[in-house]
Amino acid sequence: MTVPTTLTSSSPSRLSAPGVIVTLFVLAMSACVLGLVVWKALDARQTVLAQSETDSRNLAHSLVEHASRSIQAIDIAMSGMADLLKYQNPQPDRFNTFLANTANALPQLREIGVFDTLGNWRYSSLPETPTHNNSDRDYFIYHRDHTDSNIRINAPITSRLTGRTSIILSKRIDDGPDGSFKGVLTGAIDNQYFSDFYKTFQIGESGGISLIRSDGILLIHWPSMEIGKDLSGTQLIQTRLKQSLAGFYKIDSPFDGITKYFSYEQTTQYPLIVTVAIPEDQVLAIWKSNLLSDVIVASVLLCTVILLAALLSTQFRFRLNMEHALRERESRYRLLADNIADVIILLDRFGNIVFVSHSVEFVLGHNPKDLLGRSCFELVHPEDVEAVKAASAQLKDLTANRTVIFRTYRDDHSLAWVEVNFKLATREIDRDKVEIVGVLRDVTLRKSMQDELTSLNTKLAELATTDGLTGLANRRTLDGFLRRVFEQHDEMSVLLIDVDNFKGYNDSNGHQAGDECLKRVAAVIADATINTPALSARYGGEEFAIVLPDVSEADAITIAEALRLRVRALEIPNMASTRGHLSISVGVASRNSLTSNEAVLVGEADLALYEAKRRGRDCVVANSALQREYFSAGFSHNG
Repeated sequence: MTVPTTLTSSSPSRLSAPGVIVTLFVLAMSACVLGLVVWKALDARQTVLAQSETDSRNLAHSLVEHASRSIQAIDIAMSGMADLLKYQNPQPDRFNTFLANTANALPQLREIGVFDTLGNWRYSSLPETPTHNNSDRDYFIYHRDHTDSNIRINAPITSRLTGRTSIILSKRIDDGPDGSFKGVLTGAIDNQYFSDFYKTFQIGESGGISLIRSDGILLIHWPSMEIGKDLSGTQLIQTRLKQSLAGFYKIDSPFDGITKYFSYEQTTQYPLIVTVAIPEDQVLAIWKSNLLSDVIVASVLLCTVILLAALLSTQFRFRLNMEHALRERESRYRLLADNIADVIILLDRFGNIVFVSHSVEFVLGHNPKDLLGRSCFELVHPEDVEAVKAASAQLKDLTANRTVIFRTYRDDHSLAWVEVNFKLATREIDRDKVEIVGVLRDVTLRKSMQDELTSLNTKLAELATTDGLTGLANRRTLDGFLRRVFEQHDEMSVLLIDVDNFKGYNDSNGHQAGDECLKRVAAVIADATINTPALSARYGGEEFAIVLPDVSEADAITIAEALRLRVRALEIPNMASTRGHLSISVGVASRNSLTSNEAVLVGEADLALYEAKRRGRDCVVANSALQREYFSAGFSHNG
């Protein structure tokens, strides 16, 4: 390329101009690179902390749910036992067996014991009932002196029987006639139960998980296994819990003094708090590693900028011919407009097409010349015209842009989904003439995938609320429905249904036949509540439940009897049953003035179901009848 001498020869002062520009360029680029590194580092740090907060909060929530469910299962069992002991004195051998079975059914529960009014053992789930006296224990003294009937979570103690540290759950037993103190019911949870669960989470070498009573008494800290420490003076107990039941902040650990990011959550059902502490160095480790990489990249970029500046200073003297630059730019614009995958359109103020790129032929199959002068609304599906007009009406100034998705027709009359991003624009030569520039792309495949994803999410939501085998509501749905009905209805009944001798049926016919059997029984149960406000659910294993809002006990018994007869009418052979066919046992409980919550109501139905099975199965037992028998037996005994 020949450069005119008028452009290459210059005075000393003019020779310094490129140097000044290059220097400013280097300074500007260096500032941009350094600013970008600093901004990226700060933003990445905030992102890492935000993600850590989310993960830590989620873990704390999961752990507090685990602790609450673990306590709740024992609470339900102990509530039923306390209600039973309130009105009768079962035979020791039989009730000890019942306690042992309950302890075996709950993995978190090591043992259950019942103490009389003097602190002596009455019943125990252990093979042999201990003989020592526990009247000096804090929980015994508390229940003796307080009429509170709720379950109490006590400070960790060392078991006199095993020497192992335990969390004791205790409940007062009232005397039925006058409500006086009748004794204490206790359940012991090994600290190892929570430790074994917490160690399954990867929270780092110096991370920690704590289970704390709401008054600040440490129940267990993992991995140190420290217990009983008084944390009532910490920031958590003094201020944070008063502000919110869940939170996240930075602390110096009271256990090892290390600075950690700390999340907590308190369950609303019990006075329990779960905390998760992760060291700050662990949280920011990846961020620091990435920051070092960014610094190295920034250094390379700065070196590159300096090198480019040196090259720019040697090329700065060469001036491009303006006319050649304009032709080159026009040529490149045409190349892009004609070959880009998106379609570029230009509309006048009335919505008529002034220009359309040749790519419309590849995207929609239309000839660009055939579209010129036509209204853009002719290409829009009639049902989407109003949406497009509404979007275009929002273009108030040259800085605004709008995006709209609508249906259009290809040249072969097939339907396509397109996305258009458009804005107002003016030409440099005529600033008063306002036109609309739009970029159109085919999003048919993306729309199809979005519709498919929506459909899958709907199906997933349905699966999350139903039992996969029987199609009935699952346990989680049942618990939520039961809680809502108890809060909103003064009258309600619960049926607990158990398939008789189902284990023997499975052993004789195999699990596949057992599954088919459960499906047939579930179909009968589902028919009982179809088109009604009631809910049928699988309670667990071969047990089912029906919640009947606004249904009296008498009507509930009628429904239960109908269910029992309909299951018998299935005539499913069961060699494990003395009757030779499949049958069900049903326990019925209805809400009354003594039913404090839905868990107590389910416990009453469970006791009735237990009595139905004791009576030989294939029958219906109501809890009220069971209570009358207990009262009658107690009256005869006292008489």
